Amino acid sequence: MTSAPRTPHSDADLRSQLETLATEAFRPELAEIDRLDTVEIARLMNGEDATVPAAVAERLPEIAAAVDAVAARMARGGRLVYAGAGTAGRLGVLDASECPPTFNTAPGQVVGLIAGGPPAMVTSVEGAEDSAELARADLDALALTAEDTVVGVSASGRTPYAVGAVAHARALGALTVGLACNPGSALAAAAEHPIEVVVGPELVTGSTRLKAGTAQKLVLNMLSTITMIRLGKTYGNLMVDVRASNEKLRARSRRIVALATGADDAEIERALAATDGEVKNAVLVLLAGVDGPAAARLLAESGGHLRAALGSADG
Repeated sequence: MTSAPRTPHSDADLRSQLETLATEAFRPELAEIDRLDTVEIARLMNGEDATVPAAVAERLPEIAAAVDAVAARMARGGRLVYAGAGTAGRLGVLDASECPPTFNTAPGQVVGLIAGGPPAMVTSVEGAEDSAELARADLDALALTAEDTVVGVSASGRTPYAVGAVAHARALGALTVGLACNPGSALAAAAEHPIEVVVGPELVTGSTRLKAGTAQKLVLNMLSTITMIRLGKTYGNLMVDVRASNEKLRARSRRIVALATGADDAEIERALAATDGEVKNAVLVLLAGVDGPAAARLLAESGGHLRAALGSADG
């Protein structure tokens, strides 16, 4: 594998940049944590982690605005694409990979791009995060359109791969979101929807897989989950679009139908059999008293929104 093209930065320039970042700040009061009892280190780390939800809460208006914009594009057939390097890239790939079993998203509907490709999920790929050109190539391989959304993810907010992905996507007319953990970041400046969750210095200096990584995971959870709620992938708080790909998920499917309808086991089995195991369709069969084909038609006409399909059936 050839090394990715790199954006030149002198060591002094990069050190100077890092010294200005809140996530990279050194905390002298923690300089001897290695001398503490293990339980005390755990207590300190837990206290640090407890500050993250409050930092996310400060950005809820920006997160909600981004969700509404993403959902509008996805409702028109657009894709949600995460782009990042290192921990940030892995978190994007993780969130994307969990959407098909949780929300029955189509293949390629939610995509995670990590600088350096799949090998970078488990090992460092030299120079990949420093390449805006690599980000452009990865997005071009997806044939990005104006209906798509690209979410650049970077704790520092300066990672060339993430910034380059957002800048290129915006130039193509796609919706862009920049998720960073430092104020005044280049990533936020490049994005139409900036989200800067400022978590401050880490327990271990520079280890942004800690508070910054937790903050990014929380925000990505919100972006994908609330977007899917807006797209009709849930009924109330029930995962009615779950894909039953294993025994646990098949049991969960039956339980969700039971919670949504109050039907007994025999009725649930008949409804699932009539709808090829589709939970949402089975719920509609039981609540609206329609057959499998009618449930499929009503859901198609309602854009997959179960509440709307139920209203159409009642009408």
